[in-house]
Amino acid sequence: MSEDRPFVLTVAGLDPSGGAGILADIKTFEQHKVTGFAVSTANTIQTENQFYEIQWTDLSFVIRSVETLLLHYKISVVKIGIVSSLHDLNRIISTIKMLSPTTKIVWDPVLRSTTKFEFINIGNHSDLSKLLSKIDLITPNYQEMKVLFPDFFLNDNFSQSEIQTNILLKGGHNPTEPGTDILFLKNEVLKLLPLEKICSEKHGSGCVLSSAIAANLALNQSISPACKSAKIYIENYLSSTKTLIGHHYV
Repeated sequence: MSEDRPFVLTVAGLDPSGGAGILADIKTFEQHKVTGFAVSTANTIQTENQFYEIQWTDLSFVIRSVETLLLHYKISVVKIGIVSSLHDLNRIISTIKMLSPTTKIVWDPVLRSTTKFEFINIGNHSDLSKLLSKIDLITPNYQEMKVLFPDFFLNDNFSQSEIQTNILLKGGHNPTEPGTDILFLKNEVLKLLPLEKICSEKHGSGCVLSSAIAANLALNQSISPACKSAKIYIENYLSSTKTLIGHHYV
């Protein structure tokens, strides 16, 4: 194993089509020249077109897997994808923070599949707030933002309000500026404008974006440049084919 590559871990679901989940994350890690590890939170039956079924991995098995990797390797960043509950998410995050306090955490809050299968129900928002304070960055789309922060679209001062974590609001569903991502940091708000590329929808694009950010953070980029570099990567991915499965390259 190469000693000059940082270690990055994805804790997410297994999509057998390879367009999303840990397979997509590992492809992205390799293109960024970081060493990727993976722990599966669930097995799924799906294609790039349709989601059929999910079988969740027992939480104790997930935790033991994460513990084993953290005890054997200095993992710079953990990217988290689908989990079955806030309780499970909290257990995973608490394990990471206990064993490796300096490890950065990126959560891609995949709340439901494109076919409306619900992965996680955000119940108590006070519990959510406590969790978010332990995470370095979350990457919701507009629908997920509405669930996580119900007052976001009603509060014109949201950008100035106190937030528990850094937020990259993905612009795929931006109603006024399509393709423009908005990065909410502790003290500033940045717009990440799209490149002039012909992009087409891709299965798992959110997974690819968040894992690209995680890789960039492991390469010692701060959050803002990590997100900017990842945006270039994802737009190359979105423009690579006309199908729902893209090609990975830097």
